[in-house]
Amino acid sequence: MIQGPMLLLILLLGIGFIVLATSKFKLHPFISLLLAAYGIGFAVGMPVLEIGATIRAGFGGILEYIGIVIILGTIIGTILEKSGAAITMADTVLKVVGEKRPGLAMSIIGYIVSIPVFCDSGYVILSSLKRSLAKRTKASSVMMSVSLATGLYATHTLVPPTPGPIAAAGNLGLENSLGLVILVGFFVSIITMLAGHLWAKKCGKNLTSSEDLEQDVASLEDVKETYGDLPTPFGAFSPILVPIVLITLGSLANYPTMPFGEGTIYTVFSFLGKPINALIIGFLFSLNLLPKYDEETLSGWVKEGLKSAAIIIMVTGAGGALGTVLKSTPIGDYLGQTLATYHIGILLPFIIAAALKTAQGSSTVALVTTSALVAPLLSSLGLASVMGRVLTVMAIGAGAMTVSHANDSFFWVVTEFSGMDVATAYKSQTLATLIQGLVTITLVAILAAIFV
Repeated sequence: MIQGPMLLLILLLGIGFIVLATSKFKLHPFISLLLAAYGIGFAVGMPVLEIGATIRAGFGGILEYIGIVIILGTIIGTILEKSGAAITMADTVLKVVGEKRPGLAMSIIGYIVSIPVFCDSGYVILSSLKRSLAKRTKASSVMMSVSLATGLYATHTLVPPTPGPIAAAGNLGLENSLGLVILVGFFVSIITMLAGHLWAKKCGKNLTSSEDLEQDVASLEDVKETYGDLPTPFGAFSPILVPIVLITLGSLANYPTMPFGEGTIYTVFSFLGKPINALIIGFLFSLNLLPKYDEETLSGWVKEGLKSAAIIIMVTGAGGALGTVLKSTPIGDYLGQTLATYHIGILLPFIIAAALKTAQGSSTVALVTTSALVAPLLSSLGLASVMGRVLTVMAIGAGAMTVSHANDSFFWVVTEFSGMDVATAYKSQTLATLIQGLVTITLVAILAAIFV
């Protein structure tokens, strides 16, 4: 195989191809990642007969861990969306936070809803509620819109079982430490959410949208009535919270100190805490949200979830294939030795993810691709410990939100459903995601200095 500086050039060409193919030529990320894997394999001189087998092993290896988890999580999200559970969650948060803090309420609502529901869908679902609350409290529409968007974005890139973070955790070998990823993700993403909300309050004082001029806006009660009988708070929250609690308990059960011993309690928690087992239980809880048990819900709603999951699974698998090719080449060792002299550490995953996100628009693609690229470098970067890997997921998530602009579908969802013109969206939403990313990586760097 090729050795030396040429390896760095091959890697840069591979990354450049992914960015160009997805952003300029609009080639689907699944094909872009696969072609990059083949290109790098051939370029470094891997044995020709091994390239296809390596790609196949990488594709199957990552999906063996998270394929079913992504499917179940997406189905749960679809059921929460269609049953009105997201509206129940929003209403519950409003009662706790109070209508005197409408922006904070929207941030928290987005923060919770985006764990199982994609941020694009979550924004669409909650936009009517946001408009009604803004009109009722006379709050700035821009402030409300950016608060909701940044709340959604925080957990979308940082907290499993959202597909992007869970794929990154899988690529970085954290299958048995997912509970720790969730706990750290919750802590980090709260700061991320608050950073977005504070910026929303600031820009809301100076910027306006067409929503601020609207007179005829549906009331909160009208919004709720469009869903008919809404689920109870327990029914709405349980499909999200139960799996998260189970995964966390499973990680605690397998902690080296064995806090639950090695008997029946350990076995029960260890079994229930496996992501696939926890998500199937979450799915069973979500069945309580169905308004009726018929073909429309049991087949139609599930089918919609499967369709949404398919693309994510394909991209995740292709990212796993690329990562396995990289691990099979000397690129990781050479790049790690080179970068070690610069002491860049936790900043490298952030920089790569931010470059990919800004260039091609998809946070999920940035998470999957960056985690595949940096996995072979963890030892050289001093991040090979469990906490080092967990914080690497957080650093990649920080980069994957930096920044949302015109090539990101979420940017256009926020713009169109908030009545903002493009210039206003750049000043509010795009700058908000930049601030969130920088605040998040700063916090992650501090945590890395303390715990790694």
